[in-house]
Amino acid sequence: MSQRGEPTTDTVEPLDRPDRVDPVDSAIEVFVAHRNLLFTVAYEMLGSAADAEDVLQETWLRWMDVDLMTVREKRAYLVRIVTRQALDRLRALDRRKESYVGPWLPEPLLTTPDVAEDVELADSLSMAMLLVMETLAPIERAVFVLREVFALDYDEIAEAVDKTPAAIRQIAYRARAHVAARRPRGIASPAQTRAALGAFQRAVETGDLQSLLDILAPNVVALSDGGGIKHALLQPIVGAGKVARLLTAGWWKRDVERSVEVVQINGGPGLLVRVNGEIDGVVAVRVENGYITGTYHVRNPEKLTRVGRETAISR
Repeated sequence: MSQRGEPTTDTVEPLDRPDRVDPVDSAIEVFVAHRNLLFTVAYEMLGSAADAEDVLQETWLRWMDVDLMTVREKRAYLVRIVTRQALDRLRALDRRKESYVGPWLPEPLLTTPDVAEDVELADSLSMAMLLVMETLAPIERAVFVLREVFALDYDEIAEAVDKTPAAIRQIAYRARAHVAARRPRGIASPAQTRAALGAFQRAVETGDLQSLLDILAPNVVALSDGGGIKHALLQPIVGAGKVARLLTAGWWKRDVERSVEVVQINGGPGLLVRVNGEIDGVVAVRVENGYITGTYHVRNPEKLTRVGRETAISR
């Protein structure tokens, strides 16, 4: 590995001289120890694993230029770097979304079972919550993520985003109110979501319109993301009748060999769809009070690179 290349957990080697710590080795060890946390911060801010990885690369390059002897709290310093880089990337990502073909959905992640056990983290990673955070201004999203998900104090957040603590308190209040007005009501447990998802899967597979209507909320919204590469809805479909007819008539084509597997997507149950043995898409649902209020179908192949293997998430 070059000294400028971002390290992974495989790049940390034992020190040859325990009495003399190489600054580069020390920087690598600290970065690797916090890498999963830094990725999670960037992903929560961006909703894109590819962009989060780019942010980590930029963070690593800046970290290598830091004199570690001058850094008292290394975790906080790294979070500060990754937040600033993610804010820059978020503004550029917002411009890219303006020319995106059809609805833009977050890039799904195949997550480990332990993520679902952290209820707050799993909720913040869900497709539904990431879409709510899309409605925040960049600085509001950064403050919300750092405060509500990672429990940083106002002084730490102020340093990360270059604001005063008083300003951060106001931004955090606005962001919380904004999210509270839009987040799912009556958040379902993983077991409830899994049950609704199983009923959804069976109804779509059998083409049973009534069974679908029984589990869809009257105002359910269906979104799909093909990125202009794969066939997908260009506009949201609203209403149980329209969504049910769409799913039973068009989504589940019977002229291909299709398999569906229930997996952990973004901290909750989701469907991994394969066509002729190849990953074709991911389906996640939003469940409130026992009914499906949102379906999210990601087919853009550029967003499916992280569902073939698990992604480590932490806070």
